[in-house]
Amino acid sequence: MSPTLPPFAPFPEAPWRDNIVPSEWEACLSSWLALTEAYLSLSERDLLRHVKENESITTFQTSFTKEIAASGISILGPSQVSSLILRQCFLLCSRLLHLSSPPPQILNWEFMSDFSRAYGKKNAGTPIRIASQQPGFEVSLQGLKKSLIQALDSGIKGDLTSLEMRLKRLNHLIHASPYVAAFLLAGSDFLDGLASCFKVMNPPLRKAIITTTYLCLIGLTEGDSPNYSMLTDQLYSLKATADAHKSGPLNANDSMVAELVSVTPILKQVQHRLENSNTGFTRTKAVITGLEGYRKSGVNARPKRLVRRKIDKGKGIATEDDVDTLGELRVHQMSQISQIQDLFPDLGSAFVSQLLEEYGDNTEQVIAHLLEDSLPPHLAQADRTKELSPERTRRRSHDIAPRPTPPHIPTRHNVFDDDELDQLTVDASRLHFGKRNPGKTTDDILNDRSSAPNKAAILSALSAFDADDDERDDTYDAVDAGFVVNDSHIEDPDEQKRKDANEETLFRTYQTHPESFDRDAATRRSGARLKLKQETNMTDEAIEGWALMLTRAPNQLKQLEMKYSASSGAQPALAPTAWRASLEDSDDNSGEASSHGPHNRGRGRGRGRGRGGSRGGNVDGPTGDKDTENARKRKEANKGSRANHNRRDQRARKMGRGGFP
Repeated sequence: MSPTLPPFAPFPEAPWRDNIVPSEWEACLSSWLALTEAYLSLSERDLLRHVKENESITTFQTSFTKEIAASGISILGPSQVSSLILRQCFLLCSRLLHLSSPPPQILNWEFMSDFSRAYGKKNAGTPIRIASQQPGFEVSLQGLKKSLIQALDSGIKGDLTSLEMRLKRLNHLIHASPYVAAFLLAGSDFLDGLASCFKVMNPPLRKAIITTTYLCLIGLTEGDSPNYSMLTDQLYSLKATADAHKSGPLNANDSMVAELVSVTPILKQVQHRLENSNTGFTRTKAVITGLEGYRKSGVNARPKRLVRRKIDKGKGIATEDDVDTLGELRVHQMSQISQIQDLFPDLGSAFVSQLLEEYGDNTEQVIAHLLEDSLPPHLAQADRTKELSPERTRRRSHDIAPRPTPPHIPTRHNVFDDDELDQLTVDASRLHFGKRNPGKTTDDILNDRSSAPNKAAILSALSAFDADDDERDDTYDAVDAGFVVNDSHIEDPDEQKRKDANEETLFRTYQTHPESFDRDAATRRSGARLKLKQETNMTDEAIEGWALMLTRAPNQLKQLEMKYSASSGAQPALAPTAWRASLEDSDDNSGEASSHGPHNRGRGRGRGRGRGGSRGGNVDGPTGDKDTENARKRKEANKGSRANHNRRDQRARKMGRGGFP
């Protein structure tokens, strides 16, 4: 029987670690390392006995894994003992899982999530697969799934902060284990709960829900035997949820499905893995095509929220080599770096920048390779916590002895520096005071042809000169050819008539059957649309664009209504109701009307008092006289036009119009 080993001390939390001096911390790490190696050297029987008798082993494992997952491996320090204890704790945890009855503390989903985050998908995959074969692990997942469904269905009435923290912690376990993804998606309760809780306007919680949904769906395509049948059922369920949300009163782009297919490469990854698997799931490809219709346009162009980080202002002292260690500022990658760090907050900005350079600034490829843990060796072994702006280090000044200030000697510079006179190499015969030839007049200078240019040289230069060397101005070429300057061609009258006819046909159809302009496949295949295309000779896009622009311009709709209204625009003829003279009287008056011509105009318009011209009769004449009777008829006929005294006729005219004034 092996001797009893001393118990483990729990791994301290952050407030306790801050109070431990470095020397004591190194001693603690060395003690934990020695004790871990001692337990690893035990046989399976002795180790199982120690685990049952001493709970400090599982207590140390859970506390150590939790702190490493929360704060990173940097809390262990830079010593060699740190890397050794990290490796030995991993081996001890794997050894505990291989026991015939593993301790229940390490079969809890919280521990397995922290274990996945601390050691990564590649290393933690095998221990989690072994733990999934234990009944205790399935019981823990069952309780977690039930509590999550209740919290998701509660929505805003539940504890949203606790729900967000549990989902973020669970995502690491889902990423590392396809078994957990399939277990959570068994049935439709969990996925329906995620879609229902996404309606709550809580951005951090929404981001956690999208990450959980993506990891669960992509986990069905991983492992030794991908579950494509369950994946197809879940995609159909998502499409049904999106259709129900679209038909409701809420915005169609505010659903979980629209956000999922827009910000994650889920559809592209599923389609790529289906093609590589050669399974021939035609039904799955059809639903993927249907989900593509919910992708939000321009979502990648939207600037991402920049994470506020510590900025290196460059106020440190230079390095020993007198070279400033400037932080690399990648302005064009900041939005992509922030987007990736939202999903992987433990990655440093410098490491993310290296990933973007490796994959050509393609965010989807970077996220896919990180989720699949398929990075190249030089990136897989790189420091994942490295930032773009490292801290500056101090430098030593080499020579700080004071030096005397050198005297300031003024210097003069001009255009004649370093010329012949400045270098004293000029010929003395060329030097003179004042004018060279003071006795020479202007005529003498003009008559002196010794320095004049040769006439042949001038003619040669002129012949080489091209007057059209510059770009020729062809503005008025059309005028010379007989056209106007603005030679915009007037449309053919027949073409204009055809356009008006098409416009009238579209307007009539829009008034009677506006549904013929809907932008969907059923309308485009309808008989009304085909008839409209045959009459106007226009495409579906042009017809739908005409209706769309008509709805955006109310003034144009009014103009078309006035232009193509049902009435012809002509006022219908109404029979006159006023009294008119008979045809015989009109003939009698026609002869007399000639007397009203320009040759017989009087100065006034007297009423039979002799001031007007002669009219061949008077109303005061003898009764029975022809001229007197004609004058009386003419007076009665023209009375209304002169003084509006014929009230009877005015009333008859008003009644003929329906009583309106």
